[in-house]
Amino acid sequence: MKIIVSDEALEWFEKEMDLEDGDQIRFYARYGGSSPFHEGFSLGMNREQSTNPAVEVKKNNTLFYIEEDDLWFFDNHDLHILVDETLNEIKYDYTKEV
Repeated sequence: MKIIVSDEALEWFEKEMDLEDGDQIRFYARYGGSSPFHEGFSLGMNREQSTNPAVEVKKNNTLFYIEEDDLWFFDNHDLHILVDETLNEIKYDYTKEV
């Protein structure tokens, strides 16, 4: 599995979350909402330090990651992090791993 962060999404994180060099952003399964794979769970994100990352990508000195315990949520799909230009907010897309 991979995490793909668009340039626009990186800019959004830098502006909206006031990222500094070395910050880390975690994506995790949270109870509530829905997702393409699991009713009752949705994707959350938070700025926090990793403990057991299974998937990670560094972009402009920011680490984006998913912990080992949250891999089940993605059902063998890559996570694409994009920006909805109309709403000016982060959106997610998932593609099956090849």
